[in-house]
Order: sequence, then C-alpha cells, then structure tokens
Amino acid sequence: MEFDAATIAATKKALIERHPDLEGAFGSLTNHIGEVVSEIQRIVDAGNTPIPQLGYDEIIRGSLSNTVADQVRVRGCVIVRGVFPESQAQQWNDELAEYVESNNYYELEKEKRGLDKYFSELASDAPQIFGIYWSRPQVMARQSEPLAKTRAWLNRLWDSGPADFPEFDPDHECSYADRIRRRSPGDDTLGLSPHIDGGTIERWLDPGYQSLYRDVFQGDWRQHNPFSAIGRTRTQEIPSPAVCHMFRTYQGWTALTAQGPGDGTLKLLPIARAMSWILLRALRADVADDDLCGARPGRALSLTEEHHAPLLKALVPIPQVNPGDTVWWHPDVAHAVEDRHTGSGYSNVMYIGAAPECDKNRAFLAKQAQAFLAGKSSPDFAPEDYEVEFNNRATEADLTPQGRRQMGLA
Repeated sequence: MEFDAATIAATKKALIERHPDLEGAFGSLTNHIGEVVSEIQRIVDAGNTPIPQLGYDEIIRGSLSNTVADQVRVRGCVIVRGVFPESQAQQWNDELAEYVESNNYYELEKEKRGLDKYFSELASDAPQIFGIYWSRPQVMARQSEPLAKTRAWLNRLWDSGPADFPEFDPDHECSYADRIRRRSPGDDTLGLSPHIDGGTIERWLDPGYQSLYRDVFQGDWRQHNPFSAIGRTRTQEIPSPAVCHMFRTYQGWTALTAQGPGDGTLKLLPIARAMSWILLRALRADVADDDLCGARPGRALSLTEEHHAPLLKALVPIPQVNPGDTVWWHPDVAHAVEDRHTGSGYSNVMYIGAAPECDKNRAFLAKQAQAFLAGKSSPDFAPEDYEVEFNNRATEADLTPQGRRQMGLA
C-alpha cells in the first residue's frame, strides 16, 4: 500500500468527489454527535458513568435484556464484572510480579529499550508496559472458560454476516497474545493521549476499509453499522510493531488490582459512531489536501483538540473496577490513559481482547504459535524476545484442549 503525500491527496480527492453532499452529511452527523456528547456530560454531571456495566453471572444465567445489548452497541464499550474471582486475579498478580522480578526483566529491558517504537515517546526510567506474553497467568486467563463465555456473548452483539458465509465464528476464539501493564503509584510516564488502534491512514486509503465504511463515504452515515462485521476481516493494515494484524471484535483487559479514576488507568470515548465523524472530518476543506488530521502510518490514530475537539468533550474515565473485572471496547472506539497515577496502589492489568475464529485470525495463529513455542515476542510486537530463557514460562503442556484450539495447535 502506497502512503505518500500524493497518494493521500489523490485518495481524498476521489472520496470527496464521490460523496454526494459532504457538507450536509458532516453537518447532520456533527449535530448528532453533539446531542450524544451532551447526554454523556449530563450522565457524568449526575455522578454516574455512561459506560454500560453488567455481571458475568448475568451472562451465565442468560438474564441480560436486549436493552443492555443495545446500550453496548451505542456506547461501543462495556465493563463485565466478576469474570474471575478476586482471589484468582490477586494470585495471578502476585505470580506475575514474581515472574518479572525473578527473571531479571528490569535489567533486560534497559538493554533492549528502543526496540518498541509504539511507546518510544514515553520518557520512562522504569517500564509500565511489559513486553511479556507467555507467563502462566496470561495463558491461563486467555484459555479460561469464563473468558470464553464472556467473549462469546460479546461477539454475538455483532452481525457476523450471512449464516452460510459468516465473517467469523462468535463462539470460538483465536488467542491473541498481548502484554501486561504494571503501573506504580506516582507514575507520570505512561499517559497516552486519545487514540484508536488497529489502523491509521489505511482507514481512508485501503480498499478493504473503504468498503467497510462505504455508507459513510457514499453519503449516508446513518446506514453504517459499527457492529457489522462485513468486510472487517478483509482490511489490510500497514505493517508496524504494535499494530494488530488480527480482527478483534473488542480490545480489552482484565484487572489484576483495584483501579479507577485517578489511578493512571483507562479513559474511553463511549460513542460507537464517532469513527464516522472522524472519517468525514479529515475530508473537510480546512484540512490540507495531503493530510488526514495528522494521521501517521504505522502509529495509533490520534485525536487532537485541533481537529476533534467536539468528540473529546465525551472522553471519560472508567469507573472503579476490582480484581477479576474486565473492560472491553470496540476497535473503532477512542481511548486514552490518564497522565498520572495519583492512587496509592499498583494499577495492573493483563491486556486480553476478543479475536474470534476467522480466516484472517487463523492465518496469524500460524506465526504466533511458533513464537509461543520458542518463547519469543508476539509477531505483532517488537522482537524483544525477553522470555526465551525465562523460568516458569507457560509451555504447550499448560494448554487445555480449548487453549490448543485457540492457539492454532489443535
């Protein structure tokens, strides 16, 4: 995929000419976004959260209403509480601390600092994001039955396509190896500005993404369904460390410690339709012909005050979560990390999203499985390969039958 200035300018020109009424559509979408933002602000001012919340026990009982499902589709995010018992999450947290310290991770990280370009702008004396993928707690959590049931329920909120040719299987996962966060009290090095992962300029340039957002680009943003999977598995991302090459229905993490507002943790922009506004915003006349609101290839898609101020008014911190709770957000939902951890305890999570079985994800598993067996970094990330010689790393013997299938080894 070409992504030079001339290609960007030519693509923007074609998209603008193809749109029957760009200004009218952008105006009506801006009005809609303004109403949603005002609603979110009213909820926050009343001391509540706009982020939907439910209990894992409700998933198991099958007692969730269509109203809850609709709320998740509107907000594009959800907290599922109690997926794991607190005691289990606390045990995993202790085991991860021992894994990191006993294997001398901190000294190794100093030697390899700079390989991970995704977080290269963070000036950190000690890591807060750890390039660890194959600890036993991570592998046990990914292949667990509670997480499988949670993700199956979440996946079924999507329209996976026609029954005879679905985009993905909502009931089976492909394991996607991601990292861990261990953020210490007082840390001010990990703040991440609002961004969206999984693609930047390719959202405008790639034919797969253009097809995915065809209703937005062709004049009727109301027809675009963020939870339709049609075309989602056929997009092409620009290769780069930390850019996910799997199709994820949700990004997510599992809390290992209690954390909430002020604890240096997650903020979300709970508007599933926000991506439509972002796409059209870059096509407006006040943005240079060869610019897409500052989007850069191979990096996160940033939201800025200059270009996206109306959306940023709705960026909110997650409510307090406890060990064993999980947080999930749609791949088009913007998120951020608080600049400073002002709390008193560690703010620790395991990054575990949802990547259902599909052709795209199975193709990635072939590469990832080899990394797992060798203890190397996940192929989507910088080749730091810390765990090759680590003691107590998870091995193939730790996989359950479900874990083997999720890893592509069954």
